[in-house]
Amino acid sequence: MHRIAWLLAGLAAALPAVAQQVSLNGSMGERAALLVIDGQPRTLTVGSSHGGVKLLSVAADGARVEVGGSQLLLRIGAAPVNLGGAGAARTDSEVVLTAGPGGHFMSGGQINGKTVQFMVDTGASVVALSQAEADRIGLDYKRGPRGMTQTANGPVPVHQVVLTSVRVGGAEVYQVPAVVLPEQMPFVLLGNSFLSRFQMKQVNDTLRLEKKP
Repeated sequence: MHRIAWLLAGLAAALPAVAQQVSLNGSMGERAALLVIDGQPRTLTVGSSHGGVKLLSVAADGARVEVGGSQLLLRIGAAPVNLGGAGAARTDSEVVLTAGPGGHFMSGGQINGKTVQFMVDTGASVVALSQAEADRIGLDYKRGPRGMTQTANGPVPVHQVVLTSVRVGGAEVYQVPAVVLPEQMPFVLLGNSFLSRFQMKQVNDTLRLEKKP
């Protein structure tokens, strides 16, 4: 597990940038649309993308885009859609975890609404899960950008994805960068693409995650 976490450290810079906000300002027939992505107007043709936003189709009722594997319908004149990259939507003020056997902090949680088992790993730059686990929860990772990482068994391909939501306890974070590896992993590594949204305080065998101001 530590070897996998070390390999992930170099992948964060290779992950695609994901927009924080997107809105629809106009369309040009059914072939292109004028989107405002993070405050910058961008004209996209159907099938093209910018900032992690891909234009799927344009119709009379608006434009359909894909962000992080999820589809959104944008309407002209509607308020910008906040994609949640800046912080966490929470129902609890903090998450408290207690160390288990071996000193590891484990927690049940959810990815895109599907139940998973997490292991906190501050050495992993991003959330990481195995292909078997990604298949189990129905994650559409095979269309994501491909990358390579070096393991003891040689180079291994990985899929880069953006998870729509990651929930631990009552804390839910949206648009979380992650990677899917072919190696067998007993847990999902809860890396810094999730943890960096919180202040972390460890006292003995207790870890507190508090929302950053």
